[in-house]
Amino acid sequence: MINVDELTLGQIKQLRAVLGGEGMAASKRLPMPAGTAVFIRTVTHHYTGRVVECAEEEVALTDAAWIADDGRFTTAMSGGSYGEIEPYPDGKRVVINRAVIIDWCEVSGELPRSQR
Repeated sequence: MINVDELTLGQIKQLRAVLGGEGMAASKRLPMPAGTAVFIRTVTHHYTGRVVECAEEEVALTDAAWIADDGRFTTAMSGGSYGEIEPYPDGKRVVINRAVIIDWCEVSGELPRSQR
């Protein structure tokens, strides 16, 4: 077993090269600015909400709703209505892992807050 505390700098560089750390660009995700109203499609669900925090791995929303049916997509994205809405309780913070996000976009108009 290797004691990592005893590795030399040269050995660490060799390990980085073997593991793909040498010369590879760091992952950079586009930010979701705080305060932005968004529509998020994940691999299984659709959500709306207002971004309160965005990190490399997760995004946190308030005023969030699970959109079970987004209806006509262009209409929904143009500030129109959604087919079926299940809002989270007011003030509830919803955290979504960014690894499951397919796409997201800013939405105009009011966020849906009534069950339908």
